[in-house]
Amino acid sequence: MNEMKKIIVAFALLLMIIPAEEILAQKATWIWYPGDYDIWLSNKMQNRRTERGAFYPPFWRLYSHYNLVDFYKKYDLPEGDEVEIFVEGDYNVKIDGKLVSGRPGKVSIPGGKHELHLKVYNQVAVPSIFVRGKQVVSDGSWMVTYEDKEWIDDSGNASDISANPWLEADHRNFSDPRVLPSAYKLETRPEQAKSTVQKEKGWLIDFGRETFGYLSFHGLQGSGKMMVYYGESEEEALATTTCETLDEIPVNKEVAEDMTLIESRAFRFVYVVPDPSVRFGSVSMFYEFLPLEERGRFRCSDEQINKIWEVAAYTLHLNSREFFTDGIKRDRWIWSGDAYQSYLMNYYLFFDSPSVKQTLVALRGKDPVSSHINTIMDYTFYWFLGIYDYYLYSGDKAFIEKYYPRMVSLMEFCLNRRNGEGMMAGLPGDWVYIDWAPLDNKGEVSFEQLLFARSLETMTICATLMNDRPSASRYGKLADDLKAKLIPAFWSEEKHAFVHSRIDGKQSDAITRYTNMFAIFFGYLDSLKQHGIKEHVLMNDQVQKITTPYMRFYELEALCALGEQDYVRREIKDYWGGMLNLGATSFWEKYDPSEKGAEHYAMYGRPFGKSLCHAWGASPIYLLGKYFLGVKPVAPGYRQYTVEPRLGGLEWMEGSVPAPLGNVELSCNQKEIRVKSTVDGTGTLRFKSLTKPACKTAAIRKSGENEYEMTILKNTEYLVKYKNAE
Repeated sequence: MNEMKKIIVAFALLLMIIPAEEILAQKATWIWYPGDYDIWLSNKMQNRRTERGAFYPPFWRLYSHYNLVDFYKKYDLPEGDEVEIFVEGDYNVKIDGKLVSGRPGKVSIPGGKHELHLKVYNQVAVPSIFVRGKQVVSDGSWMVTYEDKEWIDDSGNASDISANPWLEADHRNFSDPRVLPSAYKLETRPEQAKSTVQKEKGWLIDFGRETFGYLSFHGLQGSGKMMVYYGESEEEALATTTCETLDEIPVNKEVAEDMTLIESRAFRFVYVVPDPSVRFGSVSMFYEFLPLEERGRFRCSDEQINKIWEVAAYTLHLNSREFFTDGIKRDRWIWSGDAYQSYLMNYYLFFDSPSVKQTLVALRGKDPVSSHINTIMDYTFYWFLGIYDYYLYSGDKAFIEKYYPRMVSLMEFCLNRRNGEGMMAGLPGDWVYIDWAPLDNKGEVSFEQLLFARSLETMTICATLMNDRPSASRYGKLADDLKAKLIPAFWSEEKHAFVHSRIDGKQSDAITRYTNMFAIFFGYLDSLKQHGIKEHVLMNDQVQKITTPYMRFYELEALCALGEQDYVRREIKDYWGGMLNLGATSFWEKYDPSEKGAEHYAMYGRPFGKSLCHAWGASPIYLLGKYFLGVKPVAPGYRQYTVEPRLGGLEWMEGSVPAPLGNVELSCNQKEIRVKSTVDGTGTLRFKSLTKPACKTAAIRKSGENEYEMTILKNTEYLVKYKNAE
């Protein structure tokens, strides 16, 4: 049985122990049509981007919320209830089909069986309701429709949820009826500048490290204008004609007063150039952030690795905003490929499931599907991979149930674009991206087929969860068929690797790292082919090198999967440590050690086009958590998980990996392993020892030559004495 089939069987078995629906707290909250708030909020966020003061919106299709929504709930009340009603939009109320006059803020519902309807119209914001009584509350159990005249049956249940517009209403932790959903904002706190230096025309202000928020001017007075030039580097802030972001501020203040700018920006340095008639005393800022707890942690014997972890965590937090964004200077958009890596890093730092779900929903949009996500073929497939991993890490079946119809329609879009070989090749309007590198992506690109196969496997799992057996069988067969074609179509025995592409049935000569490294950690290859890729591709300097943290993420993951943690540790120190040596306070979109000086800031043909705070630069969080501490789920929601610590050349390490409920705590050196779990599941500790290991609180089993394992139970602390055999 291959690895994917094992996973599908494990998921199917867990259907017997995972509840069919989330247990929803009986507490009133704002609710809306599923996904509409995420779509509305993502539109608002992504259209804030500017370049040198010009509005710069996304270049892909944006979706809109439904502007007319009917909310519905059946009740059987043991006694009467006084119900408060709060609504964002124009609305009416019906009880048992009878219209209540006016726009009532409170209604009385007598005991017994009753139906409550609220119909809401809102063109500007998302139609939303908050209903609060002792028994009647707005929560995720309500039903909604956008009025396409397809109704549920009299039982109150949708008999075919995949074809029915009525879905369980979306809900969040918006529990204050006085705060409208449209008023949602990230939190802020004041922060001071580290230094202010007078320059020829103005003042250069340094906030000490990369940051994001609203500039605040104190004692501002005069009449005229004030130019503000932002920079992730000092060079960018002082380059008034080529910096990426600027503001022109009109000032007309007879009396000195404070002023905070209304638009948030990314910067470390700010160069302020006022007209001679404009004066100010000092500049501070309000740092804007999503309040997330850093549940994951990592420390080790190498202080540079510790610094890399800290800066990676800060980089990810800066880019964890209303949604997971790519970068805080540009683009401030939601890119599926960037977001996919943020999901994975999130599982080892925050384990914030809402951010993952909200980003997935915003990226998907609505039906009908007319283009790939972000217009990029591989980014559509990363969306499916995001679903795959979210269910594996969280065990959240309810999310799959809610959005399964949108998974189906997106997959059907892909299936309808296959060529005669059953493969995906770029069609007009498609962007086959892969990475920022000189690549010829014409024809059937092997990397795209690999991601497509994994996406079909994801749909097999989701269809199984939905008890959609015909679709599960169909997707499973399509995945198996496509995987069976990969070796004959793209594998070169001579080169011990997958070639990059095939055109008109003929393999190209190009060998790139992408397909080869993904095939390793997808588990698609036997050990002989994995070894060939390791020697002839991943360790071969003649194969085109990767210079973006985006794909270094996967290259180093493949090497970790092959047991090369010592090599990966040295690469992390060289690559991410190289950015730190250049003064980085957050990790970049791209790093090439051969570049010098201001060359490091250039990209896209612009001297400061590169993002110096890019989410995909934070990948050491994932690598250190999953492959050094070695913690990963093997059944949904950490019902089963493994802990396989690998020091990789470190003298010692310690850390914590978060799970949906609880954490796995681990410390490890050359002679001892300590582990304690508060996770509601069963773990397996696996390790190598040159001597027979001992543990007073668990039975250790031998699993191979110098290989051992033992069971980890909740709330039990284990100390293993061993001799490291890495």
